[in-house]
Amino acid sequence: MEKRNLGEYQVEIDEATTAEWYIVKEPWGCECGHCRNFLKLARNNELPDTVHAILKELNIAPEKATYVCEIMPKDGGHLYQFSYRIAGSILNEDTAKSTVTDWGEVRCCHELYPHGAPGFPSPHFDLEFWITLPWILDEKQ
Repeated sequence: MEKRNLGEYQVEIDEATTAEWYIVKEPWGCECGHCRNFLKLARNNELPDTVHAILKELNIAPEKATYVCEIMPKDGGHLYQFSYRIAGSILNEDTAKSTVTDWGEVRCCHELYPHGAPGFPSPHFDLEFWITLPWILDEKQ
């Protein structure tokens, strides 16, 4: 396990197990307009650079989120919550807080429902982003 910081969270990550699981993981599968919009943004490298950098370090393709949800319209875009499951543990879960940046918010947490990660090996945690994203599909929102 490799120790690292993700925002204010100190975590131990099993990079090999995480990468192995994501090799066979399919991209997020919801076909609603909001999810297709997210997938197009992810595939076109239009998520914030920091998100891409974190996911690249973990060998996770951005379109392989384990949870995606458009929360509400916000600031001329749409506030999305999207997550990626990571093999490992949060070391300072009781004291760490979400990191708020100019591009959004990031936190580590434990989501009980498996969403797009059934059968993910334990222990694990979720890397969760809250980001306002533009609408780029050529269809009504």
